[in-house]
Amino acid sequence: MYLVSEERLEKMKNILNTRQNTLRVFMDYVFSSHNLSAIVRTCDAVNVGKLYYRHQRKVRLNNDITMGAHKWIFHEYVEDIEEFYKNIKKEGYQVVVTLLDEETVDFREVDYTKPTLIVLGNEVDGASDISIKYADKKVIIPMYGMSQSLNVSVANAVILYEAQRQRAAKGMYDTPSLPEDVIEKTLKKWAYDDIIEKELRRVRHKPKN
Repeated sequence: MYLVSEERLEKMKNILNTRQNTLRVFMDYVFSSHNLSAIVRTCDAVNVGKLYYRHQRKVRLNNDITMGAHKWIFHEYVEDIEEFYKNIKKEGYQVVVTLLDEETVDFREVDYTKPTLIVLGNEVDGASDISIKYADKKVIIPMYGMSQSLNVSVANAVILYEAQRQRAAKGMYDTPSLPEDVIEKTLKKWAYDDIIEKELRRVRHKPKN
């Protein structure tokens, strides 16, 4: 039993059926609330499988930027980054990091139809040494003006939409990649549990006469 309209339920199903389970993003100490929020919104737009993050301090999302997108993204906090990379490698993911060195290639030369983790470094220092250590691909977005790099949230959007283009061309948005049990569990959460919880919060905070 669901507590949403049929139209809303179909929208939720479509999100889960087109979610790219093997396209993921890791925010490696991205601090800015604006950048975090913009990254979340783009991840939702492209429908990435999961967004990982780690922070040295708590950062609040800006709902005016996310437009509620954070409610629909699967996300996970990374406690042990070394263990995280070891596990993601065992699962067969290629790690793609934006970095300028002798091994750097144009971001469009990467095959994003493979299981891929895109790593976003922070606004000051870029990707951490550990992320660079585990990188399979080091990519650059060509720049022809005076600026040497793009804002991290813009770089994320540019790379993700190249990944989306490649995956759409291969028909990867046409076939569900999430396990059926995950789809069912998530539908229950979105279309039932979250609505009950929201209503309970409303009742608890309702002003008393």
